[in-house]
Amino acid sequence: MNILEQKQIRYTITCGTLIILGLAASFHGLNIVSVICYLTAFLVGGFHSAVEGIQETLQEQHLNVDLLMVLAAIGASIIGYWLEGALLIFIFSLSGALEEYAMAKSEKSMTELLNLQPKTATRIRDGHYETVDVEDLAINDVIFIKKGEAVPMDAILTEGESLFDESMINGEPLPANKKVGEEIFAGSINLHQSCTATVHKNADETVMASIIRLVEEAQEQETKTSSFLNKIEDQYVKFVLVFVPLAIAFFYFGFQWSWQESFYRGMILLTVMSPCALVASASPAILASLSNAAKQGILLKGGEALEQLSSIESIVLDKTGTLTKGKPTVQKAVIVNENEEEVHAMMYEMEIRSTHPLGKSITAYTQAYKNSDAISFDSFEEVIGNGLVATTQGSTWKIGKLAWIDEDWKQHTALASDIEKHLEQGEIVLAIEKNGQFIGFYAITDEIKESSQSVLHYFNKENIQTIMMTGDSESTAEAVAKHLEISDYQANCLPEDKATYVKNLADKGVSVAMVGDGINDAPALANATVGIAIGEGTALAIEASDIVLLKNNLSLIKYGHELSKKMKRIILQNIVFSLSVITILILANVFQFINLPLGVIGHEGSTILVILNGLRLLKKL
Repeated sequence: MNILEQKQIRYTITCGTLIILGLAASFHGLNIVSVICYLTAFLVGGFHSAVEGIQETLQEQHLNVDLLMVLAAIGASIIGYWLEGALLIFIFSLSGALEEYAMAKSEKSMTELLNLQPKTATRIRDGHYETVDVEDLAINDVIFIKKGEAVPMDAILTEGESLFDESMINGEPLPANKKVGEEIFAGSINLHQSCTATVHKNADETVMASIIRLVEEAQEQETKTSSFLNKIEDQYVKFVLVFVPLAIAFFYFGFQWSWQESFYRGMILLTVMSPCALVASASPAILASLSNAAKQGILLKGGEALEQLSSIESIVLDKTGTLTKGKPTVQKAVIVNENEEEVHAMMYEMEIRSTHPLGKSITAYTQAYKNSDAISFDSFEEVIGNGLVATTQGSTWKIGKLAWIDEDWKQHTALASDIEKHLEQGEIVLAIEKNGQFIGFYAITDEIKESSQSVLHYFNKENIQTIMMTGDSESTAEAVAKHLEISDYQANCLPEDKATYVKNLADKGVSVAMVGDGINDAPALANATVGIAIGEGTALAIEASDIVLLKNNLSLIKYGHELSKKMKRIILQNIVFSLSVITILILANVFQFINLPLGVIGHEGSTILVILNGLRLLKKL
């Protein structure tokens, strides 16, 4: 949004222009014209604030700082200080415009990130294929999903068996083999062949709908700090409205000042005691932080989640897809009784034709062995959920699951002990067979993300306990925990185990963050002080979490923690600064060191500085 497109900014610019015209008219002795310019500046710059203040007072029985500013401006005008009153309105309008600009920036940054799901779908109706908006799909509509396309809505597969990449849903790197009658999830990718499915959920139940609701909540919710400041605003304004008349009387009768001087000092007091800067200490900083976080791919349900993040004492992380890459890679290849280069070349030619993620890891490993001329197969078949089989030059080759290659592989291969070691470490083993003979295997693992080491080191350095929870075996969990220097780990965990562990920590008074990516993490996310859904997660995980990381990047958690700490520092700076300015201006007024223009500039200037200090959080850390 262009800043000039905002209504409040246009009013402020017009108000300032009228003040300049009034000054010019006054300089040329056109006093009536100058008064008209100042009065018009009052109406243009202060009308919105006056209406808002009166409405809030009448409808919500709540007094706000807008009312104090309008009263101070009117009071200054009554005793002939038209310019000072107009300046007060202008600077107050400018501070309000800046706060509105901060809100607009926050909303824009978040909205730009809401493009995660497909916007259109192919619907089958009366035998015809038509492209429709996802929002137009209804329950029981039949949709057609091509190979490589994202599933537009949660649906039940009705025709065609295929593999679906659900890594964005459950964090698992391996695709799910879906058969007729099974559910497929919105956002998952069809990897194998075209299929049809029947929609069984409404559009407002998708991940996208959940994220939109999350953004709306982020705009509405307050932190404890901002909520406290807003609560005291009403009582503080009432105090000022009672205190200022008493102060005027004291100036007149106690200090023996003239009535005009006493009233003038009262208007200055009304201005400088207004808690504009104090009330603005938190909101612009929070909105700027939400905007900053959104630009980095971090969505929050409100400023409170970000505020709490800086205070966590423990952080619990799921392993698969969170600490690991979620992209399998070949760690070891063993070939026996055959030419190794020939086998690798054959496996490359077979796997290059596959859409399975494990196939990509093998082609990446065997690419160096591929022949200059592509191998021609007499037959080729991808057996969904098991592996590949091909025939060429009189030989039959197979690669796939151990049990598919040979159910009794432990008894039939000398490599059994070596294979079992890899299996115990949580690695995936794909067996290779030629003409019925077991000739080797690939050991594949999900590598640890490069960012995991630095992120966990950061939290350890911050004296925050790091805990890993995984459904993997004890040996795998121990190896990962040792490599990443994790404080503690829990292996062989079921979803309810994660939820119970996190709840027990919270019940002990520990402020705990839980990081997960799938449906199985939702209960633990809900039990945590701060729940963080990583990856693009499920709707359930998003609903249960307080923070959603739209990018599958663990370093965003570190960024969010640093942003949270900086936000709290800036809010504290703003509160101390605003209270100090109010105190100094009150004392300066009592000792008659300042006039109304200086009081306006000092007080409203402090408000602008507080807002600008908060807007520093818009910048990337």
